[in-house]
Amino acid sequence: MNLKTLILFLVTVLALNGVKSEPKKLVSFVNPMIGTADHGHTYPGAAYPFGQIQLSPDNGSQGWDWCSGYNYSDSLIAGFSHTHLSGTGIGDLADLSFLPVATEVSFRDGEKNGDFVSRYAGKFSHNQETARPGYYAVIMRNSGIKAEFTVTERAGLHRYTFPAGGKNNLIINLGFAINWDKPYQTTLNLVDSTLVTGSRLSHGWAADQHLYFAVRFSAPVLKSVISSVGGTNATVGSFSFGKSQLLTKVGISSVSIQNALANLDGSLPGWDFEKTQHAASEAWEKELSKISIESVNDSQKTIFYTALYHTMVAPALFSDANGEFKGVNGDVQKATGYKRYTVFSLWDTYRALHPLFTLTQQPRVNDMVKTMLDHYRQTGLLPVWELEGNETFCMVGNHAIPVIAEAILKGIGDFDRQLAYEAMKKTSLFDRDGMGLYDKLGYMPADKVSQSVAKSMEVAIDDWCVAAVAKKLGKTEDALYFGKRAESFRQYYDSETKFMRGKLSNGKWTTPFDPAYSNHEGSDYTEGNGWQYLWLVPQNVEGLIGLLGGKKAFADKLDQLFSVEHGVKGEKASADISGLIGAYAHGNEPGHHTSFLFNYAGRAWRTQEINRRIQTEMYTDKVDGLCGNEDCGQMSAWYVFSALGFYPVNPSDLKYQFGSPLVREAKITVAKGICFTVKAPLASAENKYIQEVKLNGKILNRFYITHQEIMDGGVLEFKMGANPNINLFQ
Repeated sequence: MNLKTLILFLVTVLALNGVKSEPKKLVSFVNPMIGTADHGHTYPGAAYPFGQIQLSPDNGSQGWDWCSGYNYSDSLIAGFSHTHLSGTGIGDLADLSFLPVATEVSFRDGEKNGDFVSRYAGKFSHNQETARPGYYAVIMRNSGIKAEFTVTERAGLHRYTFPAGGKNNLIINLGFAINWDKPYQTTLNLVDSTLVTGSRLSHGWAADQHLYFAVRFSAPVLKSVISSVGGTNATVGSFSFGKSQLLTKVGISSVSIQNALANLDGSLPGWDFEKTQHAASEAWEKELSKISIESVNDSQKTIFYTALYHTMVAPALFSDANGEFKGVNGDVQKATGYKRYTVFSLWDTYRALHPLFTLTQQPRVNDMVKTMLDHYRQTGLLPVWELEGNETFCMVGNHAIPVIAEAILKGIGDFDRQLAYEAMKKTSLFDRDGMGLYDKLGYMPADKVSQSVAKSMEVAIDDWCVAAVAKKLGKTEDALYFGKRAESFRQYYDSETKFMRGKLSNGKWTTPFDPAYSNHEGSDYTEGNGWQYLWLVPQNVEGLIGLLGGKKAFADKLDQLFSVEHGVKGEKASADISGLIGAYAHGNEPGHHTSFLFNYAGRAWRTQEINRRIQTEMYTDKVDGLCGNEDCGQMSAWYVFSALGFYPVNPSDLKYQFGSPLVREAKITVAKGICFTVKAPLASAENKYIQEVKLNGKILNRFYITHQEIMDGGVLEFKMGANPNINLFQ
């Protein structure tokens, strides 16, 4: 062996036996592009955990799959705006749009804003696009401009690198509108050579949205033109610079320009792009590390940590640094002692997202409940679907109730329990959306109330939560009253067809009836059909088992759900009914608990089998890796829970049903110094069946774990195998 060979050999040995390399950071496993294709409706841009700004590209297209402003199928960028919705089925926001251009900017008389945007929109390629937590970058192909973005909790930072020989221009467009959002008043002012301020007030899904902003430039503006495009409500500004690299800082507020400026300067005082980007990445690393997993491969980690990332982009911070925010009636309100949040997609997120927060985000749960209680103080009702200080009344039920009930029953937060109960009770008794008839007749008649079955069944879940809190607070009479209302699902059960059906005012069933039929424009169900809504009784699964004739009949019927040949019928069926296995639709939220119901009927192995199929077929590491709308984190929260091996079928009963763990080990930091560990060392695609469960070394002969057992810390061990253990949990 010559000297050169010996040295190479020694270096190799030292490398193999020396200090181990640093483990990859968790942020490296997050791919914000997942869900941006097809119907996932996510955005790829820079966001901060639960932050005030989401800085992301907008394609300018107006279709349903552009609800977040961006879809992977597109090849144009119309601008980079500062507020975005993640995975919703309705579009809004995309406020305060910026677009760098390397040409002169001209304004044509009478030109519509959409035509103006089309003239300057930049082409791009995904090969020249980068997205990771807290950072987004792209090179505009037609101009060669590189645009980079990062964020703090309350501010956005842009970096534009212009090619030599071109113009260094930046367009600020207040008329840009995505889908339903339209500005009705805008202002844009060049205060001095490096400061621009303004406002944008708009009507959209958020009926009256107020956005005030402040923009600081790292170089002076050499020339500016501020004009209206397509009318006085569409103010657009063009700003020219002498520098080939321009940094831009942006702060926003729902209250005032002064607050926007304070948010900006307080959150982002300097100009160091790399430092800011690093801080955003570290903020994400801290949040992601609350659940540390070991898995079979990096692909599984990418799916898991991208899902966990998506659970923390909403709700979004709404109150300013001084606590002020736009009230529901347009006045200035103030959050004292808590942070105000917005974007509450409660019909979706009460099922798994908010339960996940009770494990990993308890201080934010407290702030979110205080947010909801202040909404009640302002309006007399708890929020249904709150957006930017507006009530949209979107979807059915009163699902702030289970979120608040969870916090009370799990002992989270210092919010006023008596006020919370008052708000829950008053909201439940308020005559909205058929509630008066529900209270009077015990059901909502289909000839009086559209989507009556879905509305009543969702409200019954809320009623169970009110009853549970009433019992905890010693309000016995209320507990009995709401407990009885929670059984109203029985009114809709047709023993002949064995489905939940619409019932008319005269007590007769609606006809004709086909359990697979769905009509998005009007039916007895909300974005679903009879097959999917039969199982929406998480508050009393045993009662539903009784209606269906016992455990065997229940399990057999549940098996049919996953095997029926035509799961959805109807030319006007909702596009949200996606991710089908038979008639089971994982792409929409009402069915998210359904696969776990086999546990209650003595076929836990079927829950395990179906869950592994959903985990591996409905979630991938590709851009189309979500089988339906992300819906502000709910789709991802299902995956996080399911991969860990348990799920909150009824979040307020303080239990989590076992499914089939996909990760081999997970450590969940549930409190300072307290960690709950899940171990499933043999888990794999094939080893999907639980053979045995131990909690802290003792065999657990039940199909659930309690919230308190998780919060106490300890070790949950799953012994997995390739064959079902049909006697498990019998």
